[in-house]
Amino acid sequence: MLPTLCRFSRDPLRTPNPTGGTTLKAESRSGEGARGRRRGRTSRAASRLLPSFVGPAEPLRRTIPTYELLDEDDLVRLEEHSDWILDEIGVEIHDGEALDLFGQAGARVDGQQARFEPGLVRSLCATAPPVFQMFGRDPTSGITVGGDSVVFTPAYGPPFVSDLEGGRRYATIIDFENFVKLAQLSPWMHHSGGTICEPVDLPVNKRHLDMVYAHLRYSTKPFMGSVTSAERAEDSIQMARICYGTDYLEEHCVIQGNINVNSPLVFDGVMVDSLKAYARANQGCVISPFILGGAMGPVTQPALVAQAMAEAMVGIALTQLIRPGSPMVLGVFLTTMNLRTGAPTFGTPEANLATYAIGQLVRRLDLPLRVGGHLTSSKVLDAQAAQESGDTMLVGLQAGANFVLQAAGWLEGGLVIGYEKFVFDLDRCGSLSRMLTGLVVDDNTLAADAFREAGVGTNFLGVDHTMANFETANYQSDLADDTSFEQWSDAGSLDSAHRANLRWKEMLADYRPPPFDQAVDEALRDFMDSKKASDEDRWY
Repeated sequence: MLPTLCRFSRDPLRTPNPTGGTTLKAESRSGEGARGRRRGRTSRAASRLLPSFVGPAEPLRRTIPTYELLDEDDLVRLEEHSDWILDEIGVEIHDGEALDLFGQAGARVDGQQARFEPGLVRSLCATAPPVFQMFGRDPTSGITVGGDSVVFTPAYGPPFVSDLEGGRRYATIIDFENFVKLAQLSPWMHHSGGTICEPVDLPVNKRHLDMVYAHLRYSTKPFMGSVTSAERAEDSIQMARICYGTDYLEEHCVIQGNINVNSPLVFDGVMVDSLKAYARANQGCVISPFILGGAMGPVTQPALVAQAMAEAMVGIALTQLIRPGSPMVLGVFLTTMNLRTGAPTFGTPEANLATYAIGQLVRRLDLPLRVGGHLTSSKVLDAQAAQESGDTMLVGLQAGANFVLQAAGWLEGGLVIGYEKFVFDLDRCGSLSRMLTGLVVDDNTLAADAFREAGVGTNFLGVDHTMANFETANYQSDLADDTSFEQWSDAGSLDSAHRANLRWKEMLADYRPPPFDQAVDEALRDFMDSKKASDEDRWY
């Protein structure tokens, strides 16, 4: 009998295996020009400025209000328009079982087309829980999804990676493992992510096994499995069962599938098969239409909002017909495009306004909301990346996001995950986490004793209140440089990208894998070996 729940990481007597996994050295690899001559001094200075951190992510709860853009009349009209789309236009579903289930629930099914009376799909979503728990490999790694909780997760899906020395290149399984480790180290990442990058050095039909193994081996946080075929979804769930125990998964959500609608208004067979696999196992799905205005939907934002809600609700409804009460997140990836070139654009005012509206509509459904995170079209970590990412992320949080996918690393419209961008975004996640906790007004923060001690005309640096609160009064950035020009110059004149470059290398050098039970490890490897041996490699 295989080992059950991975309780081994709770044992304080176990010590981490310092040789597990692959890490990169902290030193710079360039060594050219003035930066090369100053490398040693620069690395030492950056190490003093950039503290290491290891440990679980602190639960993040929103105490600030959400932004309410639309009034009641506008919200009702959008809901009615979603119902109109589902009733008159309908949704195409490439799955016989799903069509049968919808037909039995009252939908009008004609071939692969399903149409729904107003209110039907909304009512079918009602059994999805408004709040649910996800569990990690140790008790400190669990998260709450929904309500006032906010969860940050890494980028998802890029086939390329980049860093300052290596440039843009195809991702490998080593890159994938590195980003799992960086997410595990960060107190601002609550979730290990899914396909953080595509390891294209592994066969398409087998790489999902190594990705799920990396999440289980190198992280203790909840994660996402494969959705690229029914078999790969089932493999992902089975590996979670090997680690956690079959009975445990019946009552606890530890893994999710990221299900994208094939917009406009199509659910393809691959996505439906994966959706069904996760729902049947009582594991989670994030149902996310991916809509570029003018391409996968109309060019005007209200129409896109109504379409996105219609598509996402159909996905949620199907999961509840498969297994009522299975834990789901309603996710919308909705943005604009450059109508002259066809390129997706991010952080635009139109997309941001749509995000506010979607947040209001999802709250009326009483479901957890997924939004995009630090999104940008920029190819490098520059001012454009900072502006677009900052606008998109902040608006998503103001809109009421519970689950933020793509919170760290995203570049080039999602084609690339950048090492420097990843840790730069981690730092922003930390700052935004502080903002979401709001402003506490109490005896300590009003600081009457500090006024009494300092009196008039005296600074507050040495008073007891400052000494008692200085470590926690303000968020302290890992990457921002607030030294004098002379100190900055002496440390190598590093910009944000180069400071981030040193930071991710330092983090990987410091990484130690969490304890892992040898019997579970062997069982996972046996399962992977058996699955890989059962089929020839396929590269497309």
